[in-house]
Amino acid sequence: MSTIEVLKALADETRMRMLSLLYQETLCVCDLEAILKLSQSNASRHLTKLKNARLITSEKQAQWVYHRADEKMLATCSFVKELLAAESDMSPLFRKDLARLRKYRECGGGCGRTVKIDEE
Repeated sequence: MSTIEVLKALADETRMRMLSLLYQETLCVCDLEAILKLSQSNASRHLTKLKNARLITSEKQAQWVYHRADEKMLATCSFVKELLAAESDMSPLFRKDLARLRKYRECGGGCGRTVKIDEE
């Protein structure tokens, strides 16, 4: 995968936010919908772009598909990890996403158990 293709995939705030979450934890589309407040079609469209850039991998288990950051690609394109770290440190939105992920898990959210998260 070329650096240009990776940068194109990262040139969207929603995809960066998704990748940041998937770097922290393996999630399915329903988790990302709840945490980022996206529609299923919107979340799936962004996941496809990340997958086509080989930034994430996916694994099907029963009816669920779980996504996570591709560690091999992140090792190859180390600048992606640096971007994620910088955004996590500086962006209030990225910090809020991580807080929402923690709250989602604390409330029992997961595949088949989607919960609503109140605004903080």
